[in-house]
Amino acid sequence: MTERRSPQEPVALLLSGLLGAPVAEPAAAPTPAPRAPSSLDDLDASIEALLVVADRPLDLLTIAGAIDRPVAVVRQAVERLRADYDGDGGGRRRGFELREVATGFRLYARPAHDGVVRHLIEIETAGRLSQAALETLAVIAYRQPVTRGQVAAVRAVSVDSVLKTLVARGLVSEVGRSDETGAVLYGTTDDLLVALGIRSLTELPPLAPLLEGAEAVHAHAR
Repeated sequence: MTERRSPQEPVALLLSGLLGAPVAEPAAAPTPAPRAPSSLDDLDASIEALLVVADRPLDLLTIAGAIDRPVAVVRQAVERLRADYDGDGGGRRRGFELREVATGFRLYARPAHDGVVRHLIEIETAGRLSQAALETLAVIAYRQPVTRGQVAAVRAVSVDSVLKTLVARGLVSEVGRSDETGAVLYGTTDDLLVALGIRSLTELPPLAPLLEGAEAVHAHAR
């Protein structure tokens, strides 16, 4: 028997996808084998490109295999890059450095710039919405205007603090009061449209196929 997913799962996935999850693209044609760098500048640039995109330290053997050059040649190139970043020979000292750690080489921001790096991390962390906030925002986007109780009924948890966060972020606002209960009604703002990159809520993908049975939950919460 197929397991039935709870209402909050698909709405969060939908909205998080609209807010910037990568879209799958058709498979590209096989990439031809790379040619070995033909000059020292090309060699250094190739290694630099590998270091920039790597999400872990790269050892000399891995780099040598990627660019099809001897390990000794790669070692010399790595030392040239490190000296260049350090400003040796009169060049400009970069804001990053090439460090050798236990498992290889990796680019790191210099400790002198820890303050600005930490500030950037704090800004980016503060700008992200939690999973609970995404789920709540998705329910409001598809069901608006809705009361706090109606949103809580769909999510099956309290949404008080999350709703305050969404209002503070300017993504949700009060749009009126329920004629039946007098409860505050909430709806999304134009800031959400900007974040999603759409012109109106009519451009949101259909929700019904993903939330079988949610209409009954919504009606019960009224």
